[in-house]
Amino acid sequence: MREPKVILYYAFTPLADPEALRLWQETLCRSLGLKGRILLSPHGINGTVGGPMAEVKRYVRATKSYPAFAKLDIKWSDGSGDDFPRLRVRVRDEIVSFGAPGDLTVNEQGVVGGGVHLTPQEVHELVALKGDEVVFFDGRNAFEAAIGRFKNAIVPSVETTRDFVAELDSGKYDDLKNRPIVTYCTGGVRCEVLSALMKQRGFHEVYQIAGGVVLYGETYGNQGLWEGSLFVFDERMIQEFGDDRTVLGRCEVCRAPTSRYYNCANPACRALTLKCDACAAISDRGACGPQHASAPRTKTLREEIS
Repeated sequence: MREPKVILYYAFTPLADPEALRLWQETLCRSLGLKGRILLSPHGINGTVGGPMAEVKRYVRATKSYPAFAKLDIKWSDGSGDDFPRLRVRVRDEIVSFGAPGDLTVNEQGVVGGGVHLTPQEVHELVALKGDEVVFFDGRNAFEAAIGRFKNAIVPSVETTRDFVAELDSGKYDDLKNRPIVTYCTGGVRCEVLSALMKQRGFHEVYQIAGGVVLYGETYGNQGLWEGSLFVFDERMIQEFGDDRTVLGRCEVCRAPTSRYYNCANPACRALTLKCDACAAISDRGACGPQHASAPRTKTLREEIS
């Protein structure tokens, strides 16, 4: 039972006192020696923690004992507490940072007015029924999609989750409002909000993949509609669904195929840079210049929960 594991989980449910729950969650994780990141808000909880399997199971049992978290959506994967630099438990206005807390309504059953949840099998059934009419809509940041995405998916030009509201309001996707849209993200939590925001803006037939890419990849590996690698927000950085994956990413220095991100070699920058192993071995190759150090940068894996 000492086998290390990482869990990715969330629950949308009204929380009257997120700060009290923050103290409880932090105490619980520290008592079990777990590390990771947990966000709480009046809308619910969103987290990813890791450590020995026995301790992670104890954490899950204790967290689910709280009635509001009894139906916690949990994905398990290989990893450990060492995949996280530390434990961080915070209270924010949103458990997914769309910058639109007033647009989200939750009740004890979850998000109100969100997309229809589809299992991986039901995604295939929808595509079989409606064919090319189906649109896959990436609910992640553009740099995540650079190394993996659904075939022929629309990838919005966003650097952070907060960019989605302006992207949807721009009108550039209005021609999709009468087509079946399948939203997807890492573990499903971002699509809970994104699908609701899309429906509020007149997209009529909106779906989301239950369990996100994680569950889809575990179900179909690389034999389904997913291509490439999955970016994850911990020290692993990528999750693969088999050795037969397609490599979609390209090294930003030499254009060789790669799925690996590295922090920029410029200490003042530290933005994520897609590099092959050969270029990454040359520490200063491909680093941005000092003039770029104060420019907006891509969020690093330590700054956003998926």
